[in-house]
Amino acid sequence: MTLPIVAVDRELRQKLCSIVTQKTGIQLPENKSAMIEGRLRKRIRAVGVPDIRTYLEMVFDGGHLANELPHIIDVLTTNKTDFFRESPHFDFMVKHILPAHRAGRAFRFWSAASSTGEEAYTTAMVMAEHAKRQPGFQFSILGTDISSTVVTKARQGVYSRDDIVDIPRPMQDEYLELGHSSDGRALARVIKPLRERVKFAQMNLTTAPYPVEKNMDVIFLRNVLIYFNDAMQKQVVSAVTDHLRPGGYLFVGHSESAAATDPRLVQKAAAVYRKEAD
Repeated sequence: MTLPIVAVDRELRQKLCSIVTQKTGIQLPENKSAMIEGRLRKRIRAVGVPDIRTYLEMVFDGGHLANELPHIIDVLTTNKTDFFRESPHFDFMVKHILPAHRAGRAFRFWSAASSTGEEAYTTAMVMAEHAKRQPGFQFSILGTDISSTVVTKARQGVYSRDDIVDIPRPMQDEYLELGHSSDGRALARVIKPLRERVKFAQMNLTTAPYPVEKNMDVIFLRNVLIYFNDAMQKQVVSAVTDHLRPGGYLFVGHSESAAATDPRLVQKAAAVYRKEAD
């Protein structure tokens, strides 16, 4: 069924954007109106109201904001990611960070905007390969995201065959199980031993302090800062850096280098920063 095109009261739309920004830090400027309304149509179909205006009136005037806000955040947050995205970052880990890790304690990694899990599982594959070269190497990986929907998908570790094309073939053969869905779609699933090394949790980066252990060796905070204003970028980078051990590394997206302004961070490569002190 195609939903009718209905003009949305600007005040209602601005109220929605203001609440989403307040809760998530994500900026939704006026030029994103078409995107906002398009994504909301998914939720409109689910609740069975006829159009966007009716939905927003239900949310704000009908007392349904608390119930609907998690769904609104799910559909409005961008969850674009890939395996081995910005691959030079993984090369830097393999060449410079992992070989320098001292034995005797587990290597701790946090994917702070993990989306559907590709980044965290890519790291798990990289670390599993390092463990072959360095017997006794242990690691733990945490992935967090604001969207409960993508966290659920990440825990399942199931992807389409198109999703896995950037994974080197030897890693595909070792760390993925191939199969099909009930409707015949070709799928791949991260093998259970690797899934068990990666934990996922829902978490809002704009709400500190974080329920995450300190003294992380590496934190990936990639391709999320671009959705925040300057003040929120600074706040999030500072809060995340608090969870790095001295000598640990923060990675941001290649378009986000200007946002990594915490005085404790020193740039070591493109969008790669080392924490020099607490």
